[in-house]
Amino acid sequence: MQDTLKIENLSFGYSKEKLLFENFSLRLKKGELKAIVGESGAGKSTLFEVILGNLKPFSGTVSCSSISQIFQDPYSSFHPSYTLLNQISDVASLDRLDVCLKEIKLEKELLHKLPHELSGGQLQRASILRAMLMESELLLLDEPTSALDNVIQLEVMQMLIKRLDSTAMLLITHDMELASWCADEVITI
Repeated sequence: MQDTLKIENLSFGYSKEKLLFENFSLRLKKGELKAIVGESGAGKSTLFEVILGNLKPFSGTVSCSSISQIFQDPYSSFHPSYTLLNQISDVASLDRLDVCLKEIKLEKELLHKLPHELSGGQLQRASILRAMLMESELLLLDEPTSALDNVIQLEVMQMLIKRLDSTAMLLITHDMELASWCADEVITI
């Protein structure tokens, strides 16, 4: 099976004197969930920025398939003056909207609102809904359940894990217990 994400000998830092990653390599295939765990400032979110192509590495290569991302802060991932439905329909097909809404336990009426009109938990579920509807081959999860209460966290992670038959997932978390529970491999940085 072909790699969905392939990182080879990646070296990156905000200065060449202080590298966050040196000769870092990672391979991820469809059906796999790997977790990156580390303290704040270790470079977890920076790694996602490199994967997305927003930051250029000093050396090494990153190749990946289609990507969608669930951000840690849902408020910064939506434009404040457009409805959620408009923003989701700009990047994803709505063919499976009703099915996915039921899975994520989100009321359809909420999608006609602006981001600031929802609670943090509702907006995070809308962010997860958008990623689900994009049907990307690679899903980057940056603390995807941090805005949710414990019961909803578990339900959402179980729902995301069910999608592994069609995607690969890379999870960033500070929660070693969560990483150990759901990931095929835990990488500490």
